[in-house]
Amino acid sequence: MARVPAAAVAASGLVGGYGIARWTKKRPLGGVALAAAGAVAAREWHQAAGGRAAAGLSVAYVAAFAGSHPLARKVGAWPAVFAVAGGVAIASWAVTRRAAI
Repeated sequence: MARVPAAAVAASGLVGGYGIARWTKKRPLGGVALAAAGAVAAREWHQAAGGRAAAGLSVAYVAAFAGSHPLARKVGAWPAVFAVAGGVAIASWAVTRRAAI
């Protein structure tokens, strides 16, 4: 079975968590999706790059979630979510790629 890259899991968690919260109007449900994807991504980061990288990328994931809120006031909700999801995906890709070399 092919593995889904951690970068895609993390970005999907941010976008999916927001989408679920918005469309269901149940913010805790979006939080569950966000947390589940974050846990899966953290496990993948740990396996690919080690504990320090996983911790750093997990902090970036949470910071992206938190940072999307003030950014949304400036650029709108969806653009903010896509921007932070892209940032986390790029960071994840860079860290895990470097560890693989």
